[in-house]
Amino acid sequence: MSERPDHESFHSSGYSEDDVQREVSELEARSATAARIFDLRRIIGGLFVLYGVIVTVAGITDSQSAIDKAQGVNINLWTGIGMLLLGVFFLAWLKLRPTPGRSPEEGE
Repeated sequence: MSERPDHESFHSSGYSEDDVQREVSELEARSATAARIFDLRRIIGGLFVLYGVIVTVAGITDSQSAIDKAQGVNINLWTGIGMLLLGVFFLAWLKLRPTPGRSPEEGE
C-alpha cells in the first residue's frame, strides 16, 4: 500500500508533474491579470474623473442666479475640479505603483 494514494491516482490519470506545474502557473498568471484589471484605484479614479468632468462642465455653465444661491461661490466648478484632481491622483498612483505580479518563488 502506498502512503499517498492520491499520488497514484494522479499518475494513473495521465497527468505529469510538469503538466500540473504548467497549469498552476497559467492560473496564477490569470489571477494576477484579473487583480490588475479590477484594481480599485482604477475604478475609483475613473469614476472620479468621469463625475469630475460632468460637475466641472455643470459649474462652467452655471447661471449667475445659481452662483448667487451658493453665496457667490461656484460650488459645482470647485467640486468638479476637486473630483478631477482626486481621480487623476488615483490613476497616477496606479501608473506609478502598479499591482505587483506574483513571483514564482512565492508559490513554493
